[in-house]
Parts: sequence; C-alpha cells; structure tokens
Amino acid sequence: MLAVLSPAKTLDETSAVPPVTPTNPRFPDETATLAAAAAKLKPAALAKLMHISKPLAAKNAERFQALLEGGEARPALYTFDGDVYAGLQGKSLDPAGVAFAQDHVRILSGLYGLLRPLDLIRPYRLEMGTALNVGRKTGLYRFWGERIGLALADDLAGHKDRTLINLASKEYFEAVDVSLLPGKVLAIDFRDDHDGELRFNTFVAKRARGAMARFMIDERLETPDGLHGFDGFGYRFRSELSDDARWAFVRGAKA
Repeated sequence: MLAVLSPAKTLDETSAVPPVTPTNPRFPDETATLAAAAAKLKPAALAKLMHISKPLAAKNAERFQALLEGGEARPALYTFDGDVYAGLQGKSLDPAGVAFAQDHVRILSGLYGLLRPLDLIRPYRLEMGTALNVGRKTGLYRFWGERIGLALADDLAGHKDRTLINLASKEYFEAVDVSLLPGKVLAIDFRDDHDGELRFNTFVAKRARGAMARFMIDERLETPDGLHGFDGFGYRFRSELSDDARWAFVRGAKA
C-alpha cells in the first residue's frame, strides 16, 4: 500500500536535516528539461504563466537557473513545509518511521514527477497544472504522460497490498494514469458537517491528509482497513457515506 501526497508551495530551506541517507529522484533528465524550459522565460512571463506576483516570479526565475547549475539539495521530507506537511510532522519521525515512509509514501511534483520522502530536491515552485510548453508538449500533464503512473505501478508491485491511497489534491492526482496501476485507488474525502451539509474545509483537510499519512506511518499500516481508526483533527470514518473507491471522514456535530 502506498499513499500519495501533493507537494507544498512553502519550503523550509534552512532547518537542520537529521542524519539520513538521501536518495536521488528518478527523473533527473525530465527535471532538467523542465527547469531549462522555465529558465528561458523572463520573470514577467513566469508571473503570467504561474499566476504569481512579479517579485515571486523573479525569485523563481533565479531558482530555475540555480537548478541548472546545481547547488545544495535537501530531502523532500524536510523541505516541503505547507499545511499537508504540518499535519505529517515529518521532522519528528524517528529513523524507523522515516524508513517506513520511504517505502509507503510518495509525493507528486510538477518538477520532479514523483518523489520519495528522502529524494533530494532543490527549491522550486511549479504547480502540476502549469501550461508550460516543453517542445511539442503543452502543459505538465502532457509532459509527464504515463511516467508517473508507471513509476507508481513499479513501486506498488513490491507491496502485498497494492492499493494506492489518494491523499493528493485533484490538480496533482490528475497526473496519475490510474489505468496503469496494479491495484485499486482509494480516495480519502475529508468533510465538515454544517447542519447536515458536508463541506470541504481546505485548511483543515490539507492538514488531515498529512496527518493520515503520519497515522499510516506510526501504525505501520500495510492494508487500508487500518485507516478506519484515524481520528485526527476530529475527523471520523463514516461507512454509510463511503464506497469501495472513496472513504468519507467527517467532523462536526453529526460525525
């Protein structure tokens, strides 16, 4: 069983990294191709393409250039620092937990494709939905094609239970060709109950996604059924709202 997460826009570039043995991302050539394509764009063009401010675009233009030149890299687990990773609390994992995460957690990435927690990355920002032109490929979905799905299929092949737990956003999971996977995909849906109306609370749900991945790691879960016991941030499993492809976790008065 594997769980997939989205990356984060917020990055930690300064905290100390524990004494771990890092690994290398599996798509170095593709990453270099994307970085080269982005580095050709001026900050104004990057701002328009990525829907970001001009100062942030200038910063990312420098990042893409630095990617081509090499430089210091950090494991993804200790670099991504947004809401999902606040829930995951990866920096507090002990060595055994890190090892389990390395085997059971994957991070989808617009620039790197698919990452293991200890894969080395350099600072970047490139959402999966970005319409970056690379040769004849328009947009990152077309650029990555089957690569991410095949990589996940290869990773799942080493697991007795080949379920993929989708804890990623829609934007990122659309990069996965699920027809290539050897087992079922199980989407986790976090909702807040507001007087009987189930709503998606973006801030809390993102943290819950990371917290569920942490629960899977701490409990050393190898099959999906163990996820029924997750109760982070007040969410509870609701069997009557769930089916084989989607499990609902609800918090609120009727949870």
